[in-house]
Amino acid sequence: MNPTSPALPPRPLYAAQRVLAIETSTERLSVALGAAGAQPLAQYQGEGGAQASALLIPCLLGLLDEVGWRLDELDAIAFGQGPGAFTGLRTACAVVQGLALAARPGGVPVLPIGTLLALADEGWHAGCALGLGGDQPRPTRLVAALDARMGELYVAELRWQPATQLSVPDFAGTPGAPSTCDTFDALGGPGAPSALAGWRMQGAPRLCAPEALPLEWLQGAEAEPTWLLSNALATYAERLPLAWRAVPQVPAWPSAAALLRLAGWHWAAGLAVPAAEAQPLYVRDQVALTTAERAALQAQRATEALAEQAALAEQAAQAGQMAQTVHSEPERLPLKLSGQRQP
Repeated sequence: MNPTSPALPPRPLYAAQRVLAIETSTERLSVALGAAGAQPLAQYQGEGGAQASALLIPCLLGLLDEVGWRLDELDAIAFGQGPGAFTGLRTACAVVQGLALAARPGGVPVLPIGTLLALADEGWHAGCALGLGGDQPRPTRLVAALDARMGELYVAELRWQPATQLSVPDFAGTPGAPSTCDTFDALGGPGAPSALAGWRMQGAPRLCAPEALPLEWLQGAEAEPTWLLSNALATYAERLPLAWRAVPQVPAWPSAAALLRLAGWHWAAGLAVPAAEAQPLYVRDQVALTTAERAALQAQRATEALAEQAALAEQAAQAGQMAQTVHSEPERLPLKLSGQRQP
């Protein structure tokens, strides 16, 4: 292994080779197909929002036809579980559940992956491509900030964790800061193996105003280089604290391609769940409301969304069944084929 690489252990031989990834947690819709932990074989990116529920199923069926895969051949389906737009999260979850259940007996495993982790992955690669830092060390702290609307941000802090206490000879990690942009090795939350090198999310995603972006995350910033990664820099630039305006900033959006890259270690860590257990992550409910208010709002949303989710799941299930039994040309959308990421 390249001694300068911060990569986690070599990709397991049993890694999922055929993965469908769906990201609809913002106003952008993206779908990707490929092996877990790798760049997409094919992907679509376009406008989402209110159109996502109508475009998603024909889009993914078109991509499957493009690469010659069937739904029942998928090893896993990954989706951005949030935080993000309520409608987008519900759409992705309902479609994923319908497809996973209809694809084959027993269903296809589902990989719920955090939206802020996907944003951080995109921002890391974008920042490296821009040459941020120059001769300076690579950052050891990333802060992902997603536009939450209503003048707020969903935010999370990630820190680089060097490899420690490695007991398996082939598991090579690099101490110190990451020194290559080849991979974004995410360990996720507290349940991840502590012995492995990679980006670890510090606590759960939270909701805050741009003015309240935590200054404690910049403590020791001179010794610990930090990047701010966000899809809302143009919107909230003037509202950020002065200290945050001084750190390198990278425009970035969560994407299905990022979910696909992150799927490798989510799969290896055993984070796949049955379709029925896949649920969106609604941070605004968890943070901004009291327990009673949250319960009332969730009950109201459940009533209003029940018909919508049932219809989407049924539509996805029917599409999945048709895809297994009828060989027809699905409606095509403009496709963007993906090769290796350019430096």
